[in-house]
Amino acid sequence: MYYRQLGRIPHKRHTMFKKDDGSLYREQVMGTRGFSGTQSILYHHYMPTEVLRTEAVGSYLPEYEAQQALKHRLFLTNTTSKKGDGLTAREYILGNQDLLIGTALVNEPMKGFYRNGDGDEMLFIHYGSGKLETMFGTITYRPGDYLLIPIGTIYRLIPNGTVDTKILFIESFSQITTPRRYRNEYGQMLEHSPFCERDFRGPEVLETFDQKGKFEVFTKSRGLLHSHVLGHHPFDVVGWDGYLYPWAFNVEDFEPITGRIHQPPPIHQTFEGNNFVVCSFVPRLFDYHPEAVPAPYYHSNVNSDELLYYVKGNFMSRKGVQLESITLHPSGIPHGPHPGKTEASIGKKETLELAVMIDTFQPLKVVKSANQMEDINYMFSWVEK
Repeated sequence: MYYRQLGRIPHKRHTMFKKDDGSLYREQVMGTRGFSGTQSILYHHYMPTEVLRTEAVGSYLPEYEAQQALKHRLFLTNTTSKKGDGLTAREYILGNQDLLIGTALVNEPMKGFYRNGDGDEMLFIHYGSGKLETMFGTITYRPGDYLLIPIGTIYRLIPNGTVDTKILFIESFSQITTPRRYRNEYGQMLEHSPFCERDFRGPEVLETFDQKGKFEVFTKSRGLLHSHVLGHHPFDVVGWDGYLYPWAFNVEDFEPITGRIHQPPPIHQTFEGNNFVVCSFVPRLFDYHPEAVPAPYYHSNVNSDELLYYVKGNFMSRKGVQLESITLHPSGIPHGPHPGKTEASIGKKETLELAVMIDTFQPLKVVKSANQMEDINYMFSWVEK
């Protein structure tokens, strides 16, 4: 990301920054990779280390099913009745040592505050609107937004109260960034990138709370959910600057890369983390070679598992898959268009599909509770009748 500043900061870092009464604001350096990665400096009314009580709430890691026969799988996430706030509504579906993936139907403001101390989080907003309030400031969200939240960021999610917010989330155990191949040696987005810095939205306004009291922050770290009760409001920041902060990118601003013949999935890549990538399939013109076959060819994910979350439209290679569904096509066996979809794509000018794809380079495991939303017949949907 690029440099941003919000609120009031001193002229030089690590120097005295005084309040009107002569006392000092508290400086916090928040950085990654042992001060050699991206970082920001925040200035607080109170010490960010002021904790009145702490306790371990319990494990947040999901329980996975035993290894089954290798097969393609379909999960209907709209069949779950679970709702809640931005933390309690989370329904884990898949995961491995690099990330956890699931959906959440959020219908109420977050209770207390929350931070992930294990890695970055990505929230894709399928539908609904509201606010992401953070220690860095507030970002308003709308359908199609990817919300990228750095490790250690205290935040709360506030839906607008009239429509539930449906989220596809990633809890990563690493930093999530834009693809390296789209950035030059200085970090600037290159001309052939499908997006640029203009498309990224940082915090819009910094609201500072100079307030003492008891404020509970739930922290995920080392496999456990912890409760920390602070002696002050966690959003007591008067200013910050740097390269580490939450930001939003709307999928409508992703400019698709097309060609005369079918282009491979990496052209859709939007983000990457350790051992996984996130891709956006957006409305686009089809291939324009006179004999082009727009539908994807059958292919084997030799080194990766492929997950697709269906957002809008009719996916050109699928039939019988509802919106809000997740398909898992594991490495080791080929997959591709459903019967009739290859022929039906020939001569078509465009596709209006919208989907999010996550490819992982370590096998994904299925959470036990996800069996309740699975269509067990999906593996056999390629049998021609």
